[in-house]
Amino acid sequence: RKADRAVAAAEEVRTAVPEADVSGHENSEAAKQASTVIISVPFEHTASTVKSIKEVLVDGQILVSMAVPLATAVGDGAVRTVGIWQGSAAELVQSLVPAGIEVVSAFQNVSAHRLRELDQSVDCDVVVSGKKGSRARVMELCSLVPGLRGVDGGPLANARIVEEMTALLIGMNIRYKLPEGLGIRFTGLPD
Repeated sequence: RKADRAVAAAEEVRTAVPEADVSGHENSEAAKQASTVIISVPFEHTASTVKSIKEVLVDGQILVSMAVPLATAVGDGAVRTVGIWQGSAAELVQSLVPAGIEVVSAFQNVSAHRLRELDQSVDCDVVVSGKKGSRARVMELCSLVPGLRGVDGGPLANARIVEEMTALLIGMNIRYKLPEGLGIRFTGLPD
């Protein structure tokens, strides 16, 4: 949300990945420049973040929702979700953006801890839901991270199921004492 924090984050990425072409901007400026916008904020900030950038979004952009309606948004635990009128956080995002913006649900079940370990393969599948062409483009992004595989999750309504799985994974991480986080891998998929 703040340019100075974005610039610092971009510098952190450049330090970790020297060949990266990255720059930091406040949300509206970043959204103007991107063909794919990824919103990675806690659920309670999702609507306000989308509303803060919706005026700069243009036809053809893809907006990726990583949000999960965890009960922490209402003071409860992260092992439960709250119900949303639209059905899922991704569908809430779709209801807030202008026509012509394709919302895709992805990356909810990937551990942030594992993503930060750049020298390790993530070994996780990413279920990607949304309109066919847009979800294919987001699935391609997954291959940029070693060990990450995009899996076609079908229409955006399926985000309801994937978001619920996040609360399950958080509970399992707690029970098995895995701060680095579990991942999901689907077996038997064709190459």
